[in-house]
Amino acid sequence: MIRSGLRMLLALFYLGAGIMHLVSPRAFLAITPYWVPFPEAVVAITGVAEIAGAIGLMIPQLRKWAATGLALYALCVWPANFQHAIYGLALGEEALGWWYHGPRLAFQPVLIWLALWVGHVTDWPFRKSH
Repeated sequence: MIRSGLRMLLALFYLGAGIMHLVSPRAFLAITPYWVPFPEAVVAITGVAEIAGAIGLMIPQLRKWAATGLALYALCVWPANFQHAIYGLALGEEALGWWYHGPRLAFQPVLIWLALWVGHVTDWPFRKSH
């Protein structure tokens, strides 16, 4: 019950983020590291990937693949989160402080694990003994 509820919540999170990547890419372009080629295309593709992952989490036959993809995605975008934090890039009118960036950076491994757990890729640390 908890796993399915968190799966739905994670799917909604990624669906919303994916839509924002497509509808309002400016904020995502601002935190894209300079070494990423074709940043506009990358932001659009990552938005589509988030939407596809969100949908895939809700389809049992695709769940493990979607969860693995979202976990890898969260790992791959981590450099953008670091760039955002280190350079204090503004989103909108003002820059966000470490009260935002610290927890966000620390939560990224949890987000990776959560995708794998809700997608039934892992049962760790809740594995039942046989």
